[in-house]
Amino acid sequence: MTNGKTRTRRVPFLQLFLAMALAVLTVTPAAHAQDAAPAEETALEADAGADTIGTVEDGILLDAGATEAEMMLPADLSPWGMFMQADIVVKAVMIGLIFASIVTWTIWFAKRMEITGAKRRATQAFSALASAKSLDEAGSNLGKSKGPVALLAEAAIDEVHASGEAPDKEGVKERIAWRFQRIEANAAREIGIGTGVLATIGATAPFVGLFGTVWGIMNSFIGIAHTQTTNLAVVAPGIAEALLATGLGLVAAIPAVVIYNSFARSIAGYRALVADSSAELLRIVSRDLDQGRRPRLAKAAD
Repeated sequence: MTNGKTRTRRVPFLQLFLAMALAVLTVTPAAHAQDAAPAEETALEADAGADTIGTVEDGILLDAGATEAEMMLPADLSPWGMFMQADIVVKAVMIGLIFASIVTWTIWFAKRMEITGAKRRATQAFSALASAKSLDEAGSNLGKSKGPVALLAEAAIDEVHASGEAPDKEGVKERIAWRFQRIEANAAREIGIGTGVLATIGATAPFVGLFGTVWGIMNSFIGIAHTQTTNLAVVAPGIAEALLATGLGLVAAIPAVVIYNSFARSIAGYRALVADSSAELLRIVSRDLDQGRRPRLAKAAD
């Protein structure tokens, strides 16, 4: 009996143990399966997110590359292209400097012809006076020539006639000398017309061009602030446009200064010729007065 009870107890215990083991074995794969499923879902989500992030980053990189490519596009750096791309103020400065340069060369052409002709006539008139022995002969040699030397001879003849038989010869000479001074001053003033414009252009054109450069560089810095880039390809065109204004200022100023100095020397030579003619006429008048001769010609140009 005792042995039968013992077997009866052992059999249920064994069955219970086997049932528990079977349950554990059944639950464990299910748990692993449940754990694996979320892990796979997480991995898939992570891959999808990575793909999305990569696509967005690629899009951003493409946009940045396109923007950089646009900024790297070559600008038209020819003088005309830089002028067309410049600011309105810089354009106004450039146009003014170009106009000043045109004025400079126009004055050079006109004044060169005027001074050359005036010096030629003055040289011929001085030669005519140097060979004259009296005021009448001087008037005859000058004939119908024009210019300040002919006016000097005419003034001398008129003053001698107006003085008549005045005994004060020194007074006649002084009056003639005074009239000669006025004629010389008027001749110098007429021959110098236009040279003041050259002096003004030569003195102010570099500073006008510098103003255009400063304005253009200021706009370039403002553009740098707006684009938030210091790329030389973006900054260089604006700076080049600004420096073009300085270049035009020098192009206008340097010829103006050189031409002005050339004219100054030529005018000085012309004034010396007129002064020499005046001195020669005074010598002739003094000789005639000392010898008691009076000119028979009413005017030198007759």
